[in-house]
Amino acid sequence: MRHLRTVLSTAVGLGLAAALSAVPATAATTANSPAATAHTSYAAYEGSSEDAKATKAFFDAVVKSVAEKRAANPGAQAVTVVYSASSAPTFRSQISRSTQIWNSSVANVRLQEGSSPDFQYYEGNDSRGSYASTDGHGRGYIFLDYRQNQQYNSTRVTAHETGHVLGLPDHYSGPCSELMSGGGPGTSCQNANPNAAERARVNALWANGLAAAIAKVS
Repeated sequence: MRHLRTVLSTAVGLGLAAALSAVPATAATTANSPAATAHTSYAAYEGSSEDAKATKAFFDAVVKSVAEKRAANPGAQAVTVVYSASSAPTFRSQISRSTQIWNSSVANVRLQEGSSPDFQYYEGNDSRGSYASTDGHGRGYIFLDYRQNQQYNSTRVTAHETGHVLGLPDHYSGPCSELMSGGGPGTSCQNANPNAAERARVNALWANGLAAAIAKVS
């Protein structure tokens, strides 16, 4: 649940290479690797203006991907965001539960596993912990870190990172009842559900943001 950050395509390549294996493997820590300059404390959850920009960049990338599909199929009524969990087999149950949580919490967007995904889940070891990122080319991914998911409620970690896909920023100073407070409340926090304000924000984003995106790609 480290803060979301946008990385260059070359850096993404390094991150994905470390994440593709289902067997835990230490992420590369070369001078060009994001992990090389990352904090090593999984309990350090600090936000910044950069985080907010990165969250918006990832959300915009996912919305654009969805909008392009809808523009190609104007008869589609539901706003569906497609994901792939094939590269995160260890967390398949947590991803499934996270999907159920979000689908039962909001009405204007639906998560669904399938082909031609708008974003993907990966797993592995990374000193940053878990995070969400965009490659800057209209696609994104969520990385789930093994160690962090042993320290914190794994479904909460997954649902939190998925919240970034849906447009929510980190708010580490919030209470346990706030999903996007991430690890701020500590490892004892077991809540994996968004609160009323978070649900309302996602519904508003997907009602208004998608319409604007469709107008741009139509």
